[in-house]
Amino acid sequence: MAVVLITGSCGLVGSEAVGLFAEKGFDIIGIDNNMRKGFFGEDGSTLWNLKRLRSRYKNYSHYFIDIRNEKQVNKIFKRYKKNIVLIIHAAAQPSHDWAAKDPRVDFEINAQGTLTLLEAYRNFSPYSVFIFTSTNKVYGDRPNSLPLVELEKRYEVSESHPYYKGIDESMSIDNCLHSVFGASKAAADIMAQEYGRYFGLRTGIFRGGCLTGPAHSGAELHGFLAYLIKCAVSGRKYLIYGYKGKQVRDNIHAFDLVNAFYHFFQAPRPGEVYNIGGGRLANISILEAIELCQKITGKELNYEYIPKNRLGDHIWWISDVSKFKAHYPAWDYKYGLEETVKQIYTALRGAPHSGGRSPEVFEQNRIK
Repeated sequence: MAVVLITGSCGLVGSEAVGLFAEKGFDIIGIDNNMRKGFFGEDGSTLWNLKRLRSRYKNYSHYFIDIRNEKQVNKIFKRYKKNIVLIIHAAAQPSHDWAAKDPRVDFEINAQGTLTLLEAYRNFSPYSVFIFTSTNKVYGDRPNSLPLVELEKRYEVSESHPYYKGIDESMSIDNCLHSVFGASKAAADIMAQEYGRYFGLRTGIFRGGCLTGPAHSGAELHGFLAYLIKCAVSGRKYLIYGYKGKQVRDNIHAFDLVNAFYHFFQAPRPGEVYNIGGGRLANISILEAIELCQKITGKELNYEYIPKNRLGDHIWWISDVSKFKAHYPAWDYKYGLEETVKQIYTALRGAPHSGGRSPEVFEQNRIK
């Protein structure tokens, strides 16, 4: 019995990982206590996804535990230690804005929770692979120092700039404003690197751009595309914060991210860091996203512009995935931006006024 242990298993990335690895024949141990509902209200609840996973995958076992609880985490690792071949750590407090409300809880979950998992990994399953879902927010507001050019609907860098194809891992994460969330994730990111570089364990760190897909329980404080489309479907107002709505994000479908995890798992490079996102294939400004959303849904979006931007927010982010593609040339994108938005819309429109989607609606439109 080969076991894949996945934290945050009912969230966007975690549930995509459950699907990919369960369908490859692995037994899946999922850890998720639905704290997302506590962070974001009913919009953020992932219980609909838990129901779907339990129904679809008979090789999925679920544990409602908190990753900060060392005793409970260790108990699971002790139970399955001989069989665990991979740990995918996708649980987190994921919101830039929420973190500022309670920095202590944010740090306990993102930094200390990650350390608890890394120690359990080192003590009980050191021959397995550990993948940490990090974030581009570890770079803080450093990308805002790029020589950005304002265009009609977006900010851009010139085609002659070294970062035109995206920001690579050489950008410093030091001496900049990170946000509380960015700081807690940076602490976890560096610790995960050290378990690879210092202890020699097979850790991989993936610094994602905007992660998206139809399994995202989008909320105002987290889940850019999913929440935007939820607003279009339900008629609620979408708020744009600063930068004239021209801020640019790259978006990677959760399947493409988890597929990258699978490639790393097959040939791990201890302590390696990868920027991973939609790159030049799939990036969009908020104004452009509103246009695309309106095109696909056929509905006019109700939105309002708030001139004040979020503190430390990126004006422009596109990931350069060249390093990962050089290390794993068999990996490539499967989904572009428009197809991803269509999938999110299809999954959402069956339950426009609920916090999530019914498993039945999601399964009818599941990615093939």
